Amino acid sequence: MGSWISMAEVCSQLGVRPQTIYAYVSRGKLEVMPDPTDTRRSLYRAEDVAGLAKRKQAGRKHETLATNTLFGAEPSIPTAISAFIRQHLVYRGQDAVALAQTASLEAAAQLLWNADQAVDFSSATRVSSPGRVAAFTGLAALAATGHSTHGRMTRVLHGECQALVGQLANAFGAQPGKQPLHLRFAQGWKQPAQVAELLRTAMVLLVDHELTSSAFAARIAASTGASLPACLLSGLTTLSGPLHGDASGRVKALFNEVERLGEDQVIAHYLSTGLPLPGFGHHLYPDGDPRAAALLAQFEPPDVIARFIEKATQLTGLPPNIDVALAALVAHYRLPEDAAFGLFATARSIGLLAHSLEQLSVAQVIRPRGRYVGVMPEAG
Repeated sequence: MGSWISMAEVCSQLGVRPQTIYAYVSRGKLEVMPDPTDTRRSLYRAEDVAGLAKRKQAGRKHETLATNTLFGAEPSIPTAISAFIRQHLVYRGQDAVALAQTASLEAAAQLLWNADQAVDFSSATRVSSPGRVAAFTGLAALAATGHSTHGRMTRVLHGECQALVGQLANAFGAQPGKQPLHLRFAQGWKQPAQVAELLRTAMVLLVDHELTSSAFAARIAASTGASLPACLLSGLTTLSGPLHGDASGRVKALFNEVERLGEDQVIAHYLSTGLPLPGFGHHLYPDGDPRAAALLAQFEPPDVIARFIEKATQLTGLPPNIDVALAALVAHYRLPEDAAFGLFATARSIGLLAHSLEQLSVAQVIRPRGRYVGVMPEAG
């Protein structure tokens, strides 16, 4: 079974604070178990600690450490919002996949925001031309006139968060009204109750994913005291990149190729040219993205796409991730062109606002230092 040691011993051996230990655990670098003699305490696997200590003793210059901290080799910002525990995504200690089986998006938001009152995304705002342009321009207008988060009660900020998510949902095509958000999306896209349930599941699975680049961008804005719309806009503009929240757009283009040319020809082209297949594999889930598995288990993708997913997984060894599941959902039910990003952005806005709110408790501006590698001025 191996030996287990206390938090104090881990901190002493590694020379770090408890917050860093929690981050190691959330990233799967350090295994933890309850102390059999005191369930209020935890024990940590000594072998994992020794491995981390060996890495630290290898010796890295200050510049390398700073660079790695930014690019993911080391944890940098403590958070209690979400984490990866043994390849499972958890929201404040609750398994995200289990939560998505029954929870509404409103309930997930209450959990992530740590709110005392039930969350309500109802909105009467109507959008004449829903879509990405309406979503971003509407949010930009609010950011230009929004109030700083400083000096305001948490319950007031929670109210503003609800209004922002509701407005964003309407901008992506949700029907204005007082019903839960997944039902309003189904109504706006003229879909039956069965599809509404799938939309609910998908959005709950997407509300947060630990410290992503978009969450980091939102936290940077929050650390300066920027308004909540400005924090959310910072996060969403980062989310819009094809290597982040708009990755399902790349998968959609791939699916279009499959429907036009057939799965065998498309797979042969990608494998013969050494191109990676968009949407397959995830560095945080070596054994497969549990969010994708949970969503794909609830509906049957179109036949040609289902065959493509199966063959691509067999030939590459890489299971589909959430971007494939989301794109397959949109393709199967013929949802609007930008529905995948709309669902992702609306759901993840909850997580981005959660990170913004959490950052407010840290009275310090996030300000990384640059490592100058340019031309030096002449001496003298």
